[in-house]
Amino acid sequence: MVIEGSDVVINGNEQTHFSSSPIISGDLQDKDFMKLILDALRTVPVNVVKDFWSIGVCDRCIFRVLGLHELICSHPSLSNSNLRTLLEEVRVGGDEVDSLGEQEALIVHAPTTETSVCKVCLGVLQFVFYGGNGTFMKKDSAYDFASEVAELVKQQHYQQVDSFSLEVSLPPLVTENDQAILCYIQKKYESDPWFQQKAESQCFSTKDVLKWLLIKPLETLSGLKHMESTFRIRLTYSDSLRKQNAERNVYNKRRKSDSAGTRTTSLKSQENYFDYVNNMKEKVIQPCQLAFECYRNSIYIGGRYLKYSRNVSQTRWVIDDERVGEASVEEILGGSILPCFQGDGYKFHAAGREDIDVRMLGTGRPFLIEIQNARQVPSKGIIKDMEIKINSMENQLVKVKNLDVLSNQGWAMMREGEAEKQKQYSALVWIHRDLNHGDLHTISSAKDMKIIQKTPIRVLHRRSPLERERIIHWMKLERVLGSSQYFLLHLCTQAGTYIKEFVHGDLGRTQPSIGSMLGCRAEILQLDVTDVKMDCL
Repeated sequence: MVIEGSDVVINGNEQTHFSSSPIISGDLQDKDFMKLILDALRTVPVNVVKDFWSIGVCDRCIFRVLGLHELICSHPSLSNSNLRTLLEEVRVGGDEVDSLGEQEALIVHAPTTETSVCKVCLGVLQFVFYGGNGTFMKKDSAYDFASEVAELVKQQHYQQVDSFSLEVSLPPLVTENDQAILCYIQKKYESDPWFQQKAESQCFSTKDVLKWLLIKPLETLSGLKHMESTFRIRLTYSDSLRKQNAERNVYNKRRKSDSAGTRTTSLKSQENYFDYVNNMKEKVIQPCQLAFECYRNSIYIGGRYLKYSRNVSQTRWVIDDERVGEASVEEILGGSILPCFQGDGYKFHAAGREDIDVRMLGTGRPFLIEIQNARQVPSKGIIKDMEIKINSMENQLVKVKNLDVLSNQGWAMMREGEAEKQKQYSALVWIHRDLNHGDLHTISSAKDMKIIQKTPIRVLHRRSPLERERIIHWMKLERVLGSSQYFLLHLCTQAGTYIKEFVHGDLGRTQPSIGSMLGCRAEILQLDVTDVKMDCL
Protein backbone atom coordinates (compact mmCIF):
# COMPACT_ATOMS: atom_id res chain seq x y z
CA MET A 1 0.00 0.00 0.00
CA VAL A 2 1.01 3.65 -0.29
CA ILE A 3 0.42 6.41 2.22
CA GLU A 4 0.03 9.60 0.31
CA GLY A 5 0.87 12.78 2.07
CA SER A 6 3.57 15.27 2.81
CA ASP A 7 1.75 16.51 5.91
CA VAL A 8 0.21 14.61 8.81
CA VAL A 9 -1.92 16.60 11.21
CA ILE A 10 -3.13 15.34 14.57
CA ASN A 11 -5.16 18.07 16.26
CA GLY A 12 -7.25 17.13 19.25
CA ASN A 13 -10.02 14.79 18.09
CA GLU A 14 -9.68 15.62 14.42
CA GLN A 15 -9.39 12.76 11.98
CA THR A 16 -5.92 11.91 10.71
CA HIS A 17 -5.17 13.56 7.38
CA PHE A 18 -2.64 12.64 4.67
CA SER A 19 -1.42 14.74 1.77
CA SER A 20 0.13 13.90 -1.54
CA SER A 21 3.58 12.30 -1.55
CA PRO A 22 4.36 8.58 -1.13
CA ILE A 23 6.02 7.78 2.16
CA ILE A 24 5.81 4.14 3.13
CA SER A 25 4.68 1.09 1.24
CA GLY A 26 4.46 -2.59 2.09
CA ASP A 27 2.85 -4.08 5.16
CA LEU A 28 2.14 -0.76 6.92
CA GLN A 29 -1.45 -0.78 5.68
CA ASP A 30 -2.53 -1.98 9.11
CA LYS A 31 -4.45 0.96 10.57
CA ASP A 32 -3.55 0.11 14.14
CA PHE A 33 0.11 0.15 13.26
CA MET A 34 -0.25 3.46 11.43
CA LYS A 35 -2.04 4.94 14.42
CA LEU A 36 0.84 3.75 16.57
CA ILE A 37 3.31 5.55 14.31
CA LEU A 38 1.29 8.74 14.31
CA ASP A 39 0.77 8.64 18.07
CA ALA A 40 4.50 8.23 18.51
CA LEU A 41 5.27 11.09 16.15
CA ARG A 42 2.89 13.34 18.04
CA THR A 43 5.07 12.97 21.12
CA VAL A 44 8.27 14.08 19.38
CA PRO A 45 9.17 17.68 20.34
CA VAL A 46 10.45 19.51 17.27
CA ASN A 47 13.28 21.25 19.09
CA VAL A 48 14.53 17.89 20.39
CA VAL A 49 14.54 16.40 16.90
CA LYS A 50 16.47 19.41 15.60
CA ASP A 51 18.88 19.04 18.50
CA PHE A 52 19.46 15.41 17.59
CA TRP A 53 20.03 16.26 13.94
CA SER A 54 22.51 18.97 14.86
CA ILE A 55 24.52 16.37 16.77
CA GLY A 56 24.43 13.93 13.86
CA VAL A 57 22.04 11.31 15.23
CA CYS A 58 20.27 9.12 12.68
CA ASP A 59 16.49 8.98 12.51
CA ARG A 60 16.10 5.51 13.95
CA CYS A 61 18.29 6.45 16.90
CA ILE A 62 16.04 9.45 17.48
CA PHE A 63 13.03 7.17 17.87
CA ARG A 64 15.09 4.71 19.90
CA VAL A 65 16.67 7.14 22.35
CA LEU A 66 13.41 8.99 22.92
CA GLY A 67 11.89 5.70 24.03
CA LEU A 68 9.14 5.51 21.45
CA HIS A 69 7.27 2.27 21.01
CA GLU A 70 9.43 -0.71 20.05
CA LEU A 71 7.39 -1.31 16.90
CA ILE A 72 8.62 2.02 15.60
CA CYS A 73 12.18 1.05 16.29
CA SER A 74 12.01 -2.47 15.08
CA HIS A 75 9.42 -2.78 12.31
CA PRO A 76 11.47 -4.10 9.40
CA SER A 77 9.51 -2.33 6.66
CA LEU A 78 10.49 1.08 8.00
CA SER A 79 13.61 1.79 5.99
CA ASN A 80 16.02 4.65 6.59
CA SER A 81 14.34 6.72 3.88
CA ASN A 82 10.90 5.96 5.38
CA LEU A 83 11.89 7.36 8.74
CA ARG A 84 13.57 10.40 7.23
CA THR A 85 10.49 11.22 5.16
CA LEU A 86 8.20 10.88 8.16
CA LEU A 87 10.32 13.16 10.32
CA GLU A 88 10.76 15.71 7.53
CA GLU A 89 7.13 15.96 6.60
CA VAL A 90 5.14 15.35 9.76
CA ARG A 91 3.48 18.32 11.41
CA VAL A 92 3.81 17.95 15.13
CA GLY A 93 0.36 17.98 16.68
CA GLY A 94 -1.06 17.83 20.17
CA ASP A 95 -0.46 20.80 22.47
CA GLU A 96 1.99 22.44 20.08
CA VAL A 97 -0.57 22.62 17.29
CA ASP A 98 -3.15 24.02 19.65
CA SER A 99 -0.77 26.75 20.75
CA LEU A 100 0.12 27.67 17.18
CA GLY A 101 -3.33 27.45 15.75
CA GLU A 102 -4.74 24.98 13.29
CA GLN A 103 -3.25 26.71 10.27
CA GLU A 104 0.26 27.03 11.72
CA ALA A 105 1.55 23.52 12.08
CA LEU A 106 5.29 23.29 12.60
CA ILE A 107 7.37 21.63 9.91
CA VAL A 108 10.51 19.73 10.93
CA HIS A 109 13.30 20.14 8.41
CA ALA A 110 15.97 17.48 8.47
CA PRO A 111 19.54 18.08 7.38
CA THR A 112 20.47 16.99 3.89
CA THR A 113 23.16 14.61 5.10
CA GLU A 114 21.02 11.49 5.03
CA THR A 115 24.02 9.44 3.95
CA SER A 116 26.24 10.63 6.83
CA VAL A 117 27.10 8.03 9.44
CA CYS A 118 25.23 8.28 12.74
CA LYS A 119 27.41 9.65 15.54
CA VAL A 120 25.72 7.36 18.08
CA CYS A 121 25.22 3.93 16.48
CA LEU A 122 28.14 4.35 14.01
CA GLY A 123 25.84 3.39 11.14
CA VAL A 124 24.70 0.09 12.64
CA LEU A 125 21.01 1.03 12.49
CA GLN A 126 21.46 2.72 9.11
CA PHE A 127 22.78 -0.57 7.67
CA VAL A 128 26.01 1.02 6.49
CA PHE A 129 29.24 -0.86 7.12
CA TYR A 130 32.49 -2.08 5.65
CA GLY A 131 32.41 -5.70 4.52
CA GLY A 132 35.07 -8.31 5.12
CA ASN A 133 37.09 -7.19 2.09
CA GLY A 134 36.89 -3.52 3.10
CA THR A 135 34.13 -2.65 0.62
CA PHE A 136 31.67 0.02 1.73
CA MET A 137 28.15 -1.41 1.92
CA LYS A 138 24.79 0.32 2.37
CA LYS A 139 21.38 -1.32 2.71
CA ASP A 140 18.18 0.68 2.79
CA SER A 141 16.09 -1.54 5.04
CA ALA A 142 16.23 -4.41 7.47
CA TYR A 143 14.84 -6.71 4.79
CA ASP A 144 17.67 -5.81 2.42
CA PHE A 145 20.26 -6.41 5.11
CA ALA A 146 18.59 -9.61 6.32
CA SER A 147 18.46 -10.88 2.73
CA GLU A 148 22.23 -10.65 2.50
CA VAL A 149 22.67 -12.41 5.84
CA ALA A 150 20.22 -15.14 4.84
CA GLU A 151 22.08 -15.69 1.56
CA LEU A 152 25.38 -16.05 3.42
CA VAL A 153 23.78 -18.64 5.69
CA LYS A 154 22.41 -20.51 2.69
CA GLN A 155 25.86 -20.69 1.12
CA GLN A 156 27.15 -22.62 4.15
CA HIS A 157 24.84 -25.57 3.34
CA TYR A 158 23.81 -26.44 6.89
CA GLN A 159 21.48 -29.42 7.17
CA GLN A 160 19.12 -30.62 9.92
CA VAL A 161 18.71 -27.03 11.17
CA ASP A 162 15.24 -25.72 12.08
CA SER A 163 16.03 -22.75 14.35
CA PHE A 164 18.63 -20.09 15.00
CA SER A 165 19.87 -17.67 17.65
CA LEU A 166 20.97 -14.21 16.59
CA GLU A 167 24.07 -12.83 18.29
CA VAL A 168 25.28 -9.25 17.90
CA SER A 169 28.54 -7.79 19.15
CA LEU A 170 29.03 -4.02 19.03
CA PRO A 171 32.05 -1.85 19.83
CA PRO A 172 32.06 -0.46 23.39
CA LEU A 173 31.96 3.00 21.80
CA VAL A 174 28.35 2.43 20.72
CA THR A 175 27.28 1.66 24.29
CA GLU A 176 29.13 4.71 25.58
CA ASN A 177 27.49 6.89 22.93
CA ASP A 178 24.09 5.53 23.96
CA GLN A 179 24.77 6.39 27.57
CA ALA A 180 26.08 9.86 26.79
CA ILE A 181 23.21 10.88 24.51
CA LEU A 182 20.62 9.62 26.98
CA CYS A 183 22.31 11.47 29.83
CA TYR A 184 22.44 14.60 27.66
CA ILE A 185 18.70 14.41 26.93
CA GLN A 186 17.84 13.71 30.55
CA LYS A 187 19.74 16.72 31.84
CA LYS A 188 18.73 19.11 29.10
CA TYR A 189 15.02 18.28 28.99
CA GLU A 190 14.27 16.79 32.40
CA SER A 191 11.92 19.66 33.29
CA ASP A 192 9.90 19.34 30.06
CA PRO A 193 6.50 17.62 30.43
CA TRP A 194 7.11 15.27 27.48
CA PHE A 195 10.29 13.95 29.12
CA GLN A 196 8.68 13.51 32.53
CA GLN A 197 6.10 11.22 30.95
CA LYS A 198 8.77 8.90 29.59
CA ALA A 199 9.79 5.82 31.52
CA GLU A 200 13.55 5.51 31.60
CA SER A 201 13.31 1.83 30.73
CA GLN A 202 11.86 2.76 27.33
CA CYS A 203 15.24 3.65 25.85
CA PHE A 204 16.16 0.59 23.84
CA SER A 205 19.79 -0.25 23.13
CA THR A 206 21.28 -0.27 19.65
CA LYS A 207 21.88 -4.01 19.95
CA ASP A 208 18.27 -4.79 20.91
CA VAL A 209 16.87 -2.66 18.12
CA LEU A 210 19.12 -4.29 15.53
CA LYS A 211 17.97 -7.73 16.69
CA TRP A 212 14.31 -6.71 16.53
CA LEU A 213 14.88 -5.39 13.04
CA LEU A 214 16.44 -8.59 11.75
CA ILE A 215 14.68 -11.46 13.50
CA LYS A 216 11.37 -11.32 11.64
CA PRO A 217 12.82 -11.02 8.11
CA LEU A 218 15.47 -13.66 8.87
CA GLU A 219 12.74 -16.06 9.95
CA THR A 220 10.85 -15.37 6.73
CA LEU A 221 13.85 -15.56 4.43
CA SER A 222 15.53 -18.60 5.99
CA GLY A 223 12.49 -20.60 7.02
CA LEU A 224 14.04 -21.02 10.49
CA LYS A 225 12.49 -20.16 13.85
CA HIS A 226 14.29 -17.72 16.12
CA MET A 227 14.75 -19.22 19.58
CA GLU A 228 17.47 -20.49 21.89
CA SER A 229 19.27 -22.72 19.43
CA THR A 230 22.47 -24.67 18.82
CA PHE A 231 22.73 -22.91 15.44
CA ARG A 232 23.87 -19.30 15.73
CA ILE A 233 24.12 -16.36 13.38
CA ARG A 234 26.65 -13.85 14.66
CA LEU A 235 27.24 -10.27 13.54
CA THR A 236 30.41 -8.72 14.93
CA TYR A 237 30.84 -4.98 14.45
CA SER A 238 34.23 -3.45 15.20
CA ASP A 239 35.51 0.12 15.11
CA SER A 240 36.88 0.93 11.66
CA LEU A 241 39.28 3.56 12.94
CA ARG A 242 41.60 3.41 15.90
CA LYS A 243 40.77 7.06 16.36
CA GLN A 244 37.22 6.13 17.29
CA ASN A 245 38.55 3.73 19.91
CA ALA A 246 40.74 6.45 21.41
CA GLU A 247 38.00 9.07 21.44
CA ARG A 248 35.51 6.89 23.25
CA ASN A 249 37.17 7.75 26.57
CA VAL A 250 36.30 11.47 26.36
CA TYR A 251 34.01 11.05 29.32
CA ASN A 252 35.07 8.70 32.06
CA LYS A 253 32.17 6.47 32.95
CA ARG A 254 31.76 5.08 36.42
CA ARG A 255 29.01 2.47 36.53
CA LYS A 256 26.87 2.74 39.63
CA SER A 257 23.39 1.46 40.32
CA ASP A 258 20.52 3.11 42.08
CA SER A 259 18.08 1.20 44.29
CA ALA A 260 16.19 0.02 41.22
CA GLY A 261 19.33 -1.40 39.70
CA THR A 262 19.20 0.80 36.59
CA ARG A 263 22.10 2.43 34.84
CA THR A 264 20.42 5.85 34.92
CA THR A 265 22.19 6.82 38.12
CA SER A 266 25.60 6.32 36.58
CA LEU A 267 24.57 8.41 33.61
CA LYS A 268 23.24 11.26 35.72
CA SER A 269 26.42 11.29 37.73
CA GLN A 270 28.56 12.15 34.71
CA GLU A 271 29.96 15.66 34.52
CA ASN A 272 31.29 15.49 31.00
CA TYR A 273 28.22 14.48 29.00
CA PHE A 274 27.83 17.91 27.36
CA ASP A 275 31.52 17.90 26.43
CA TYR A 276 31.14 14.36 25.14
CA VAL A 277 28.17 15.30 22.94
CA ASN A 278 29.84 18.49 21.70
CA ASN A 279 32.91 16.45 20.84
CA MET A 280 30.65 13.97 19.08
CA LYS A 281 29.46 16.75 16.75
CA GLU A 282 33.01 17.39 15.58
CA LYS A 283 33.90 13.77 14.89
CA VAL A 284 34.17 12.36 11.39
CA ILE A 285 32.62 8.95 11.86
CA GLN A 286 33.40 5.93 9.71
CA PRO A 287 31.07 2.93 9.54
CA CYS A 288 31.96 -0.16 11.50
CA GLN A 289 33.70 -3.19 10.06
CA LEU A 290 31.20 -6.07 9.96
CA ALA A 291 32.24 -9.70 10.25
CA PHE A 292 29.55 -12.29 9.59
CA GLU A 293 29.68 -15.78 11.02
CA CYS A 294 27.25 -18.63 11.32
CA TYR A 295 28.12 -21.70 13.28
CA ARG A 296 26.64 -24.72 14.95
CA ASN A 297 27.47 -25.61 18.52
CA SER A 298 29.86 -28.51 18.87
CA ILE A 299 28.46 -31.98 18.22
CA TYR A 300 29.92 -34.91 20.13
CA ILE A 301 30.38 -38.39 18.75
CA GLY A 302 31.80 -40.99 21.07
CA GLY A 303 32.33 -44.60 21.92
CA ARG A 304 35.29 -46.70 23.02
CA TYR A 305 38.55 -47.25 21.20
CA LEU A 306 40.99 -50.14 21.27
CA LYS A 307 44.67 -49.65 20.45
CA TYR A 308 46.66 -52.69 19.34
CA SER A 309 50.03 -51.11 18.61
CA ARG A 310 52.83 -50.15 21.00
CA ASN A 311 53.94 -47.44 18.59
CA VAL A 312 50.75 -45.36 18.41
CA SER A 313 50.26 -42.37 20.71
CA GLN A 314 46.85 -41.24 21.88
CA THR A 315 47.27 -37.75 20.43
CA ARG A 316 49.68 -36.41 17.84
CA TRP A 317 53.15 -36.28 19.39
CA VAL A 318 55.94 -34.13 17.94
CA ILE A 319 59.31 -33.39 19.57
CA ASP A 320 61.69 -30.94 17.89
CA ASP A 321 59.67 -31.15 14.67
CA GLU A 322 60.06 -34.93 14.66
CA ARG A 323 57.01 -37.13 14.90
CA VAL A 324 57.02 -39.76 17.65
CA GLY A 325 55.25 -42.98 16.73
CA GLU A 326 53.74 -44.08 13.47
CA ALA A 327 50.29 -42.62 14.08
CA SER A 328 47.89 -41.43 16.78
CA VAL A 329 44.44 -42.50 17.89
CA GLU A 330 43.31 -38.88 17.57
CA GLU A 331 44.30 -38.61 13.90
CA ILE A 332 43.03 -42.04 12.88
CA LEU A 333 39.58 -41.51 14.39
CA GLY A 334 39.25 -37.77 13.79
CA GLY A 335 40.37 -38.05 10.18
CA SER A 336 37.78 -40.75 9.53
CA ILE A 337 34.87 -39.09 11.34
CA LEU A 338 35.21 -35.38 10.48
CA PRO A 339 34.33 -35.64 6.74
CA CYS A 340 30.96 -37.22 7.54
CA PHE A 341 30.00 -34.13 9.56
CA GLN A 342 31.54 -31.60 7.15
CA GLY A 343 32.84 -29.67 10.14
CA ASP A 344 35.54 -27.03 10.40
CA GLY A 345 37.67 -29.15 12.72
CA TYR A 346 37.61 -31.47 15.69
CA LYS A 347 38.98 -31.96 19.20
CA PHE A 348 39.75 -35.34 20.70
CA HIS A 349 38.82 -36.10 24.32
CA ALA A 350 39.33 -39.36 26.22
CA ALA A 351 38.79 -40.74 29.71
CA GLY A 352 42.46 -40.75 30.63
CA ARG A 353 45.35 -41.83 28.44
CA GLU A 354 47.81 -44.64 28.03
CA ASP A 355 51.48 -44.26 27.16
CA ILE A 356 52.52 -44.77 23.56
CA ASP A 357 53.97 -48.22 24.39
CA VAL A 358 50.84 -49.38 26.23
CA ARG A 359 48.06 -51.19 24.41
CA MET A 360 44.37 -50.48 25.09
CA LEU A 361 42.54 -53.81 25.01
CA GLY A 362 39.43 -55.40 26.51
CA THR A 363 36.41 -53.11 26.69
CA GLY A 364 38.31 -50.14 25.26
CA ARG A 365 38.72 -46.56 26.51
CA PRO A 366 35.80 -44.10 26.39
CA PHE A 367 36.40 -41.19 24.04
CA LEU A 368 34.61 -38.23 22.50
CA ILE A 369 35.33 -36.35 19.32
CA GLU A 370 34.04 -32.79 19.40
CA ILE A 371 33.04 -31.74 15.88
CA GLN A 372 33.25 -27.99 15.44
CA ASN A 373 30.65 -26.23 13.28
CA ALA A 374 29.25 -29.36 11.65
CA ARG A 375 27.26 -28.75 8.46
CA GLN A 376 25.33 -31.98 8.85
CA VAL A 377 24.60 -34.72 11.39
CA PRO A 378 24.95 -38.24 9.94
CA SER A 379 22.19 -40.78 10.46
CA LYS A 380 22.67 -43.84 12.66
CA GLY A 381 23.14 -45.93 9.54
CA ILE A 382 25.97 -43.72 8.28
CA ILE A 383 27.59 -43.79 11.72
CA LYS A 384 27.45 -47.59 11.75
CA ASP A 385 29.09 -47.66 8.32
CA MET A 386 31.73 -45.28 9.68
CA GLU A 387 32.48 -47.69 12.53
CA ILE A 388 32.79 -50.62 10.13
CA LYS A 389 35.13 -48.63 7.89
CA ILE A 390 37.43 -47.71 10.79
CA ASN A 391 37.52 -51.30 12.02
CA SER A 392 38.34 -52.55 8.52
CA MET A 393 41.43 -50.41 8.03
CA GLU A 394 44.35 -52.34 6.64
CA ASN A 395 46.87 -51.52 9.37
CA GLN A 396 44.51 -52.52 12.23
CA LEU A 397 46.19 -50.11 14.63
CA VAL A 398 42.95 -48.84 16.19
CA LYS A 399 39.36 -50.05 16.35
CA VAL A 400 36.18 -48.57 17.83
CA LYS A 401 32.96 -49.86 19.35
CA ASN A 402 29.60 -48.34 20.35
CA LEU A 403 30.11 -45.31 18.10
CA ASP A 404 27.21 -42.85 18.36
CA VAL A 405 26.28 -39.16 18.44
CA LEU A 406 25.94 -38.01 22.04
CA SER A 407 23.97 -35.23 23.69
CA ASN A 408 25.58 -32.02 24.91
CA GLN A 409 25.84 -33.66 28.35
CA GLY A 410 28.15 -36.37 26.99
CA TRP A 411 31.31 -34.42 27.77
CA ALA A 412 30.22 -33.65 31.36
CA MET A 413 29.20 -37.27 31.94
CA MET A 414 32.58 -38.53 30.79
CA ARG A 415 34.44 -36.03 32.99
CA GLU A 416 32.36 -37.01 36.02
CA GLY A 417 32.79 -40.73 35.35
CA GLU A 418 36.53 -40.38 34.83
CA ALA A 419 37.07 -39.11 38.38
CA GLU A 420 35.38 -42.20 39.85
CA LYS A 421 36.47 -44.89 37.41
CA GLN A 422 38.55 -47.98 38.07
CA LYS A 423 41.02 -49.40 35.58
CA GLN A 424 42.33 -52.90 35.10
CA TYR A 425 45.78 -53.77 33.77
CA SER A 426 47.89 -56.71 32.76
CA ALA A 427 51.66 -56.23 33.14
CA LEU A 428 54.59 -58.47 32.24
CA VAL A 429 56.99 -58.20 35.18
CA TRP A 430 60.55 -59.42 35.76
CA ILE A 431 62.15 -59.83 39.19
CA HIS A 432 65.82 -60.53 39.84
CA ARG A 433 65.13 -63.75 41.80
CA ASP A 434 62.85 -66.76 41.40
CA LEU A 435 59.16 -66.36 42.14
CA ASN A 436 57.89 -68.46 45.09
CA HIS A 437 54.53 -69.38 46.63
CA GLY A 438 54.92 -66.78 49.34
CA ASP A 439 55.11 -64.09 46.65
CA LEU A 440 51.79 -65.26 45.22
CA HIS A 441 50.15 -64.98 48.63
CA THR A 442 51.72 -61.59 49.39
CA ILE A 443 50.38 -60.08 46.20
CA SER A 444 46.94 -61.71 46.07
CA SER A 445 46.14 -60.93 49.70
CA ALA A 446 46.43 -57.15 49.19
CA LYS A 447 42.92 -55.67 49.01
CA ASP A 448 42.10 -51.96 48.67
CA MET A 449 45.69 -51.19 49.54
CA LYS A 450 46.60 -47.51 49.82
CA ILE A 451 49.82 -46.34 48.24
CA ILE A 452 51.55 -42.95 48.13
CA GLN A 453 53.00 -41.83 44.81
CA LYS A 454 55.17 -38.80 44.31
CA THR A 455 55.11 -37.34 40.82
CA PRO A 456 57.13 -39.82 38.73
CA ILE A 457 60.61 -38.76 37.68
CA ARG A 458 59.76 -39.39 34.03
CA VAL A 459 57.01 -36.74 34.03
CA LEU A 460 58.42 -34.39 36.65
CA HIS A 461 59.47 -31.92 33.96
CA ARG A 462 55.83 -31.30 33.02
CA ARG A 463 53.86 -32.10 36.20
CA SER A 464 53.75 -30.47 39.61
CA PRO A 465 55.82 -32.23 42.33
CA LEU A 466 52.96 -33.61 44.43
CA GLU A 467 52.18 -36.64 46.57
CA ARG A 468 49.07 -38.57 45.58
CA GLU A 469 47.24 -41.25 47.49
CA ARG A 470 45.90 -44.03 45.30
CA ILE A 471 44.16 -47.35 45.94
CA ILE A 472 45.10 -50.76 44.56
CA HIS A 473 41.78 -52.62 44.73
CA TRP A 474 43.08 -56.12 44.00
CA MET A 475 46.00 -57.99 42.41
CA LYS A 476 46.86 -61.51 41.32
CA LEU A 477 49.92 -63.17 39.79
CA GLU A 478 49.99 -65.54 36.84
CA ARG A 479 53.15 -67.54 36.27
CA VAL A 480 54.76 -67.53 32.82
CA LEU A 481 55.45 -71.08 31.68
CA GLY A 482 59.12 -71.90 31.28
CA SER A 483 60.35 -69.03 33.45
CA SER A 484 60.72 -68.54 37.19
CA GLN A 485 61.50 -64.82 37.10
CA TYR A 486 58.73 -63.60 34.79
CA PHE A 487 55.06 -63.34 35.66
CA LEU A 488 51.90 -61.55 34.61
CA LEU A 489 50.54 -59.10 37.15
CA HIS A 490 46.79 -58.51 36.88
CA LEU A 491 45.49 -55.61 38.95
CA CYS A 492 42.60 -53.17 39.39
CA THR A 493 43.43 -49.66 40.56
CA GLN A 494 41.97 -46.26 41.20
CA ALA A 495 42.10 -43.88 38.25
CA GLY A 496 45.32 -41.90 38.11
CA THR A 497 47.62 -44.61 39.44
CA TYR A 498 51.04 -44.76 37.80
CA ILE A 499 51.36 -48.51 37.14
CA LYS A 500 54.95 -48.57 35.91
CA GLU A 501 56.10 -46.76 39.05
CA PHE A 502 53.98 -49.02 41.25
CA VAL A 503 55.94 -51.99 39.90
CA HIS A 504 59.53 -50.73 40.12
CA GLY A 505 59.09 -48.16 42.90
CA ASP A 506 60.56 -45.16 41.04
CA LEU A 507 63.63 -44.99 43.30
CA GLY A 508 61.45 -45.12 46.38
CA ARG A 509 59.02 -42.41 45.25
CA THR A 510 56.11 -44.90 45.24
CA GLN A 511 55.45 -46.71 48.53
CA PRO A 512 54.69 -49.54 48.73
CA SER A 513 55.56 -51.02 45.33
CA ILE A 514 55.74 -54.55 43.91
CA GLY A 515 59.50 -54.42 44.39
CA SER A 516 59.24 -53.40 48.05
CA MET A 517 56.47 -55.93 48.75
CA LEU A 518 58.57 -58.79 47.30
CA GLY A 519 61.81 -57.45 48.71
CA CYS A 520 63.62 -57.50 45.40
CA ARG A 521 64.20 -55.54 42.24
CA ALA A 522 61.18 -55.55 39.91
CA GLU A 523 60.91 -54.21 36.38
CA ILE A 524 57.88 -53.86 34.11
CA LEU A 525 58.47 -55.03 30.54
CA GLN A 526 55.06 -54.61 28.92
CA LEU A 527 51.76 -53.10 30.00
CA ASP A 528 48.22 -53.41 28.66
CA VAL A 529 45.04 -51.68 29.82
CA THR A 530 42.32 -54.34 29.85
CA ASP A 531 39.30 -52.46 31.19
CA VAL A 532 38.16 -48.91 31.96
CA LYS A 533 35.12 -49.16 34.21
CA MET A 534 32.71 -46.33 33.39
CA ASP A 535 28.93 -46.46 33.11
CA CYS A 536 28.77 -43.95 30.26
CA LEU A 537 29.86 -44.95 26.77
